Amino acid sequence: MTDSHLRIGTRAAVVINPMKSPDGNFKSNFFQLCADAGWAEPLWLETTEEDPGGGQAREALSAGVDVVIAAGGDGTVRSVAEVLAGTGTAMGLLPLGTGNLLARNLGIDVTDPLNAGRGVLAGTETAMDVARAVVDHGMHEQLFLVAAGLGYDASIMGDTVDGLKDKVGWLAYVESGIRHLPGKSVTATVTIDGHSTVHRRVRSVMVGNCGKLMGGLEIFEDASVSDGILDLLVLAPRGRFGWLRVIAGIFGRGSNSSAQTHSGKSVEIALDRPQEFQVDGDHVGTATHLLVTVEPLALTIRMTGSPVEGQ
Repeated sequence: MTDSHLRIGTRAAVVINPMKSPDGNFKSNFFQLCADAGWAEPLWLETTEEDPGGGQAREALSAGVDVVIAAGGDGTVRSVAEVLAGTGTAMGLLPLGTGNLLARNLGIDVTDPLNAGRGVLAGTETAMDVARAVVDHGMHEQLFLVAAGLGYDASIMGDTVDGLKDKVGWLAYVESGIRHLPGKSVTATVTIDGHSTVHRRVRSVMVGNCGKLMGGLEIFEDASVSDGILDLLVLAPRGRFGWLRVIAGIFGRGSNSSAQTHSGKSVEIALDRPQEFQVDGDHVGTATHLLVTVEPLALTIRMTGSPVEGQ
């Protein structure tokens, strides 16, 4: 990430998913954190099913706060980032979800949200890239911070048992992944930076802005959130041992015929039939076409310490 600089803040806004709040004292404890750090009483804005964070982030911007803190899971983080990208107002993270993908990639404490809050209040600011996926030639658009995927990976996200996720966390995705191993491939045409093209049968195509996904699995070894580059992984298992070759390709840190890696500033993916679609670990429907582009250094993050991504 870019060199950070110290910025003394005076007031924060917290955009929180109330369903993710760890306990009944969380709000008062965070207010006390702000007071102890010399900050004004924060603006506390709860998300709703109808508005998962965007409206609250806009309200925070209108209030002129120094930092907008996303307190929730990856969906809350993405909704807040969608509004803050390009504004220069910093985003902080209080990880309260199951995946907490961006926080894990940046090295933010995902075990103690109040400690993560201390890191925001005492932190410095730095900029990171964001990515946008235009879905099915403009039907809708999705911002993402970590990764987006079509196919097998999105099927896992869309079919994870909620009760199991509450009990065992990210391990629930392993159970879903095993169930979805059998499946049909689709024909994909992938165009990178408008010229380099891959055309083959695939099970999944993933575009990454960060390296780590669920459970700390490092999919994109060379990914950096401040390099202006998207990383691409094409999974195409074949035959009886196809998935073993996929695993070897990912953990062996090199492409093979079952797990190909590429990179570029734009990625276009066209499929011969609709597949499940996910952004930052959240299932968001189906798609047959994606155009993904990167917006370099568009989002300001406030945190303590040096980000660990890309190391």
